[in-house]
Amino acid sequence: MINVEKLAECLRAIGLDDWPEALAPLIGERLSADGHGDYRRWAEVVAALSAQRPGTDERRELLLRLAPWRKGPFDVGGVQIEAEWRSDLKWARFKESIAPLHGRNVLDVGCGNGYYALQMRESGAQSVIGVDPTVLYAMQFLAVNVFEDDPGVFVLPARLHELPLPARKFDTTFSMGVLYHQRSPIDHLRQLRQTLRVNGQLVLETIYLPGDNAFAATPEDRYARMRNVWMLPSIAELSTWLARSGYKDIEVIDKSMTTVDEQRTTEWMTFESLRDALDPNDPTRTVEGWPAPHRVVITATAS
Repeated sequence: MINVEKLAECLRAIGLDDWPEALAPLIGERLSADGHGDYRRWAEVVAALSAQRPGTDERRELLLRLAPWRKGPFDVGGVQIEAEWRSDLKWARFKESIAPLHGRNVLDVGCGNGYYALQMRESGAQSVIGVDPTVLYAMQFLAVNVFEDDPGVFVLPARLHELPLPARKFDTTFSMGVLYHQRSPIDHLRQLRQTLRVNGQLVLETIYLPGDNAFAATPEDRYARMRNVWMLPSIAELSTWLARSGYKDIEVIDKSMTTVDEQRTTEWMTFESLRDALDPNDPTRTVEGWPAPHRVVITATAS
């Protein structure tokens, strides 16, 4: 359902001539009934949105069939999708502090359903290639893009290490909410550098542990009810990782504490959310006793 011809044209314009041939089989495998058991059901939703242009009520019911929606909000042809995350709040906190995106080719790693990728295009990016292994997120983006109809942004069902690297062609690479899910965070930082041209900008957003010293810790089992959290650094430790991974001009541009207004359960995401992950007697701690999620946005330049 991804327009592979337009994708290939976009990639070649960036200078990634070998990517179309390398990625086509992966996309074809992931976006298929063999790749995911729910693919046909999701594809029917996208097809109905594309072919029928249904009325608002029917459109809403179709989009609810693609739940859970983690990132948003979206206005999809008049249907307001109130996703779990108020991603617009995060974007507003740092969008003016990064290098201007106008005319830049951007890679968005762990892009989810493409919410931020669309914001990057609105900010003037020439192209945005998003990658995320979750097939549902690619299908959500296709549903949204029926109405956005943006030919310069793509969400591909792939992981960073599956891309043909090194490919130092992107002007800006984003990695938001990804680092703490990596078993080897330093390898992730090095792979991100392999996507950036010399002096290109990394925009890194992640959870950190408060404290002035350089240290990191790994939860024994879960962090904020999440099993897939592997390494939580302090900002000083994270800055060291970046410097050792080939980055310079390392700058903290935003620090915040995630609130239950920014991440919450909604009709569009009915499962447990942040409130359920915090100690009810002390919301500054998780239910496991860790500091509640503190998030930092750091920019760095690839050498």
